[in-house]
Amino acid sequence: MNDIDCTSRQKLKGAVFLLRDEEYQWRLSVEEGTQLDRLNWDYFNTAFQGKYVGATYVEACRCEFMNLTQGDKTVAEYEANFLGLSHYARRMVAYEYDKCVRFEDGLRDSLRVLIALQREREFIILVDKAKIDEEVKRVERQNRDRERGKNKRDSEPSNSAQKLKKWARTNGPSRVGVPVVSTRVQQ
Repeated sequence: MNDIDCTSRQKLKGAVFLLRDEEYQWRLSVEEGTQLDRLNWDYFNTAFQGKYVGATYVEACRCEFMNLTQGDKTVAEYEANFLGLSHYARRMVAYEYDKCVRFEDGLRDSLRVLIALQREREFIILVDKAKIDEEVKRVERQNRDRERGKNKRDSEPSNSAQKLKKWARTNGPSRVGVPVVSTRVQQ
């Protein structure tokens, strides 16, 4: 809900709409025990997380975020993990600059060296540049592999040439053409 561009009142209404059974009853009890002027999205969000999301879970997600790196993931997968876990570490990425620095630090070394030089400090643009660099590296690797395969094929004899060598006679004369039969009569 925090990522939705709407007022706190609208967020609160949307969240309440999604509540079911026990959660809805809990919300009613919160409303009864809270002054109307304090009843807003931030209050509801904090109270809900306190009730239904344990502190241990939040701390584990915060630690996971602090140790998050791209590893074998694509930039898109890393971005999704980063954004999902960043909700548990809002103070660490409160500013766009902090968000960019932390994201950049978690990138694979081969991408980080390309991105760091650009010093991009707008998160969306940083992620797009990382995705582009990743794609360029993938295409370069693909071309390099294709070139290696081509060079390997050029240096090795073809399969049909190997078969001919295998069956060719090397000890004695080779016949070419139709076999000749002697027509001379023996006496």
